[in-house]
Amino acid sequence: MNILVSNDDGVLAPGIALLADVCREVGNVTVVAPDREQSGTSHSLTLHRPLRPMRRPDGGWQIDGTPTDCAMLAIQALMPERPDFVFSGVNHGPNMGEDVLYSGTVAAAMEAVTLGVPGIAISFAGNQPETMATYRALLLELVQRVTRVRDFPEQMLLNINLPRVPASEVKGIQVTKLGSRFFSESLTRMKDPWGREIFWIGGGTITWTGGENSDHLAVAEGFVSVTPLHMDLTNYSLLETVRGWSLEG
Repeated sequence: MNILVSNDDGVLAPGIALLADVCREVGNVTVVAPDREQSGTSHSLTLHRPLRPMRRPDGGWQIDGTPTDCAMLAIQALMPERPDFVFSGVNHGPNMGEDVLYSGTVAAAMEAVTLGVPGIAISFAGNQPETMATYRALLLELVQRVTRVRDFPEQMLLNINLPRVPASEVKGIQVTKLGSRFFSESLTRMKDPWGREIFWIGGGTITWTGGENSDHLAVAEGFVSVTPLHMDLTNYSLLETVRGWSLEG
């Protein structure tokens, strides 16, 4: 079995080292990841300059581009054989609710799906490498379970979030739906050294909503959240409503 491992935190992040190590227990692993942090790059491609893949001493590849670039180059150019699965992560920080629209971690798995390869994004709802490291056995169990699936649905990716507690305190695994999160006061107005107005995006306060069986609620209660995501964003329940607006013709 051939497995591609990527991320958005960069090729030197502890999370990708952990995930690659776990995946080596299951199959042949190729690591292709950004050469620096690419958090929040979503499903962006580098179109304004060429990409320069560099082979690392450990056999992996680092790319001067986005997670989507990494998945595309790996599957279409760098790997001698097409991967059977693509695992992205382990991200340092959660990717739940609307985060999946911004996350480079999710985007690498999403690009795999668009290229016909099952994609799985894995995130840790914290930023403590020593706590993340306790998940090795649980991650191995998850990877083994996923890679045993032989009828992985097309156009679907799995978004997995680990709670920020040590693995020994995890209460179980739940299949969940996306919750929703709202950022308030996430723009900071500043001045540059020449007195010109600039803005810094980030920080602020996060408010989570979403009821029973949502990803953030499961993670907050100490469960591993597994959310199936579909690439087709069509809201089928509203097709007839929009047709009723007399836009066709």
